[in-house]
Amino acid sequence: MATNQNSPDDNGSETPGNASDTPETAASTSPTQSRPPPPAESVSPPPPASVTPTQADPVAAVTAERDKLKDQLLRTLADFDNYRKRSKRDEQDAKHRGREDVLRELLPVFDNLERAATYAKTGADAKAIAEGVVMVLKLFEDTVGRLGGQRLRPVGQPFDPNVHEAIQQVESAEHAAGIVAIELVPGYQLGERLLRPAMVAVSKGAPVPAPAPSSDDDSNAN
Repeated sequence: MATNQNSPDDNGSETPGNASDTPETAASTSPTQSRPPPPAESVSPPPPASVTPTQADPVAAVTAERDKLKDQLLRTLADFDNYRKRSKRDEQDAKHRGREDVLRELLPVFDNLERAATYAKTGADAKAIAEGVVMVLKLFEDTVGRLGGQRLRPVGQPFDPNVHEAIQQVESAEHAAGIVAIELVPGYQLGERLLRPAMVAVSKGAPVPAPAPSSDDDSNAN
């Protein structure tokens, strides 16, 4: 009698290596592996830089620069014109103040001259009038000195065309040739600046003596 090889034990046995078909294997699968990857974040491009009208249009940029330089030039011209007017006004004021100072210093001289003229009309002594005039002249020279000026003293000095003006030449036994012998009109200078040259007469040397008459001249005369 043959033995049945397909026993119930053999029919009910399962293959131990097929673990993936069991529920335990399905339950052990990770949830993160079953999820799909998240979508990548979209990065928006940076906004374009703002462009000014002058940058977009070169002609407009050049025009704006021209207008700016023109405005600066007009302001500079206006400032210079104001400076020129102010300088001119200051110069005129300085001249007026200088003239006022000179006239103020000369007023005492004029007052004394007027007193001398009034005194002369009364028929007073001529000597007293002359002394008064000399005092006025001395006051005038002192005033000129206070103003920084001085009178030239050319007599006895070598002729200098820079400060002297020769009117004539004269013979002089006292002064050698080329020396100022006579002062005709006084000269004045203010500091190093010549106000008026002195008008002078220059010596041309001692007079030449006349030759003595000879004996022939005497015989002819007889």
